[in-house]
Amino acid sequence: MNMLHETAKAPKVAVVILNWNGLKYLQTYLPSVTASTYPNLEIVLGDNGSTDGSVEFVRANFPMVKTVLNDQNYGFTGGYNKVLAQVQADYFILLNSDVEVVPNWIEPVIKLMESDELIAAAAPKILSWQQKNKFEHAGAAGGFIDTFGYPFCRGRIFFEIEEDHGQYDQTIEVLWASGAALFIKQKYWGLSGGFDERFFAHMEEIDLCWRLKNMGLKVMYCAESTVYHFGGGTLDVENPYKTYLNFRNNLLLLQKNLWLRKSVFIIPMRFLLDFVTLARFLSEGKRKDAAAISKAHRNFIRQLFTNSGQRQKVRSERHADYNLQSTAGFYKGSVVWAFFVRKVRRFSELKGW
Repeated sequence: MNMLHETAKAPKVAVVILNWNGLKYLQTYLPSVTASTYPNLEIVLGDNGSTDGSVEFVRANFPMVKTVLNDQNYGFTGGYNKVLAQVQADYFILLNSDVEVVPNWIEPVIKLMESDELIAAAAPKILSWQQKNKFEHAGAAGGFIDTFGYPFCRGRIFFEIEEDHGQYDQTIEVLWASGAALFIKQKYWGLSGGFDERFFAHMEEIDLCWRLKNMGLKVMYCAESTVYHFGGGTLDVENPYKTYLNFRNNLLLLQKNLWLRKSVFIIPMRFLLDFVTLARFLSEGKRKDAAAISKAHRNFIRQLFTNSGQRQKVRSERHADYNLQSTAGFYKGSVVWAFFVRKVRRFSELKGW
């Protein structure tokens, strides 16, 4: 009776795992998700046209998991947009297939989000599955962005990843929540329009969260919940296509979400900084990565005026109770200067907030 009452009053939560030929990850990590203790929970596998038998595996071994099938691979952005259009819940949790969770990982985040109408999205602490005492690259302890548009996290600056000693065990407002384990209220997913499918994959969650911030809403990091991310399950770190997406999408992110008067200064500066990275890749013999940056710039320039037409459409839909954009999550300094010149290696060492 108590369980029935608890289920009835708890908001409905749908954990949605987008899959593309991820059988080995589902075999390893899905059992932990199905062991979640949240009372009013639906688990959904959204499949992007897999051919490795992963859908058949889930249907045979986890009949409690609902399957929603796309007819082809629409990427992270298009795949989730199509799947979530067929899911009904108060909260969506977008969870990577290579994430291990603990039984009560959902409850603290939902409690936090229920406490404030203006909280649109949130993420738990994300640690490495391989080294559980270290943060994981994709999200760590909450996402930030610097004045030139470089994303970083509490616990991770560029490729330098900190050990977790409880130094970031404070729940705070951030700029972005990692797409590896992204909690979002269904109504704000709908109001924001979901993911921008031009991103395909990489930085799409930063764009979504920044749009939510521009609408006057909040994005939070919940320190009371922890998950463990394997990482790199879609594209290897050294993959030139990932390099292309990161550089192209970062420029698109800035063009969409910065105010026009800031973008006309910041975007040319980013081109200059990107050329420095391109030259470094060439000096290290990484010609394919250098070519990927050049391709990203050409694509961005070709689409410049088309993208301008898509500039922040939701600014006029600000929440009625919160008319000013929060500055939480924005670093006024340059994380590039701090990391490569001042040799800062920890988030806590950053100055100039």
